[in-house]
Amino acid sequence: MSAGRPFTCSVFIGVSLDGFIAREDGDLHWLTSRGEAAGGDLGYQEFIDGIDTVVMGRGTYEPGLTYDPWPHEGRHCAVLSTTLPLGADPRVTVHRDLGSLLRALEERGTKSVYVDGGQVIRTFLREGLIDELTITTVPVLIGSGLPLFGPVGRDVPLAHVSTRVFGAGVVQSTYGVVRPG
Repeated sequence: MSAGRPFTCSVFIGVSLDGFIAREDGDLHWLTSRGEAAGGDLGYQEFIDGIDTVVMGRGTYEPGLTYDPWPHEGRHCAVLSTTLPLGADPRVTVHRDLGSLLRALEERGTKSVYVDGGQVIRTFLREGLIDELTITTVPVLIGSGLPLFGPVGRDVPLAHVSTRVFGAGVVQSTYGVVRPG
């Protein structure tokens, strides 16, 4: 599929205009309240319909436990965590390190991975594993919080694929990661 892997890795995430994915305490009200005003699911259903595996960190997994129903029903879910107990939830597979996660995804015959959560996204970017990023920007400055991006150790060249404008000033852009060579 990409870069010698049999599967693609995509990001679909919302951010504040100043680049945060959540407040320091994990609160997302600033995102969900404005996102609803934009109308519709902002393309999420179309995106997730093409995904067979979700990979997230503990910081994304644990807040997801409050959703009823479980948002990833019917998809393989992997949590990359050094602290979440193995077997803690029959709906997810816990992996302690990226190498074991990648081997397991390949062994499962994974075709398309949704990479979710700031730390996991940055890890995948550092390792050159992200193929596409869809970033939905909500027009609000929250001043501080959990950033989407941080040090990745190198430039990551991107190619603009598309931009959509929704209601309430919400803008969604998709970028492909440009591979060298």
